[in-house]
Amino acid sequence: MSPESRAARPWTTAIGIGLAAQILFLVNLTRPHKLVFDETHYVSAARYLLTLAGPLNIEHPLLGKEIIALGILLFGDNSLGWRFFSTIAASAVVMGVFAIGWLLLGRRRPALFAALFTLLNFTVFVQARIGMLDGFMAAFVITGIAAMIWALQGDAPQLLRRIALSALLFGLAVGTKWSAVPFVGCAGLAILLADEKVAPVLSGRRLPAAALFGGLSLFAYFLTFLPAFFYASDAMTISKLLPFQAAMYAQQTQPLPPHTYQSSWWSWPLDLRPIWYLYEPVDGAQRGILLIGNPAIMWGGLIAVVACLYAWWRDRAAAVGAIAGLWIVAYLPWLIIPKKIGFFYYYYLPSIFLCLALAAAFDHFGKRRLRHADAWFAGLAGLLFVYFYPILSAAPLAGPMSFLNWMWFFSWR
Repeated sequence: MSPESRAARPWTTAIGIGLAAQILFLVNLTRPHKLVFDETHYVSAARYLLTLAGPLNIEHPLLGKEIIALGILLFGDNSLGWRFFSTIAASAVVMGVFAIGWLLLGRRRPALFAALFTLLNFTVFVQARIGMLDGFMAAFVITGIAAMIWALQGDAPQLLRRIALSALLFGLAVGTKWSAVPFVGCAGLAILLADEKVAPVLSGRRLPAAALFGGLSLFAYFLTFLPAFFYASDAMTISKLLPFQAAMYAQQTQPLPPHTYQSSWWSWPLDLRPIWYLYEPVDGAQRGILLIGNPAIMWGGLIAVVACLYAWWRDRAAAVGAIAGLWIVAYLPWLIIPKKIGFFYYYYLPSIFLCLALAAAFDHFGKRRLRHADAWFAGLAGLLFVYFYPILSAAPLAGPMSFLNWMWFFSWR
């Protein structure tokens, strides 16, 4: 950690970024007033969960649906209730990215630009405004990573407390969606294998820290199933808990019929096949919600990942290389996960790490004439955000063919 990061903890900056993100995500959040895309599955499951009648939507663990159910309890069974906590999760992602950038790079500027790129990446904005599971899972993963780095950079008295925090967050991530599992494994390996020059605090404490991390993450994961023990029909029991995991796996790997918006893993980084979450007349106007990545961030981010790997190889820039590693860990498992069909929203987590890679690459290589390149790039990303905003936010459109104004490629239709 650099002298700058030791001298000041930028809590006010992080909180300010989080508040700005939250305001942006809340604007017209309730539009449209109908269920959108996979909200039909998860909001329905949350409603059913509130009745404690029995299991429903057993493909995924319970936590994401429990959070949506909490929104319904607090705000009613309406579009605010379905989506409010998704905005909180996305704001946590933005703040978590800032924290990771600060902890790894040790400077305010790249951390701030990483958060700004995250805010301007369309995937984060769209997932902030829909009642789906991926946003909650991403929030727990990002904050879990930040907590783990914080633990490894801390002092001995703080180590186990911070490891415990990270373990709880990662356990909740898996309790939302199993796609967080690779990060739990990598966090555990980081404890066991981290170089003592990088994390001297682990000296003589690896096994207790690893045991604590593994035990607490499993505890947090299984705790998310607590409401199932109170079902009126087919209630969960301790003896059923492990066999139920096998049933979930069978659900996730079962053959599925072809889908209009399915896509292959190799196409996601190229932004080739976005998903129309909504495109129809609703609430008195033609409206659309397109899950697509900001082209500048998606394509520029791939170059940034390569640049970060080059910086790690040439300059032994370990922190910059670690950021590229986060993208790799998020993306590569999809090459082997036994899903029968894929969708672009599976790329949500990797798209977040592109923002960190961009900030790290600009910080590492942005010298002399390139010292303001990050600001110019943020300006380009911001212009694209404004340009695409109408079909990211379900704003009223002129008519049924308005979508053509944004369709750069035939595959985007």
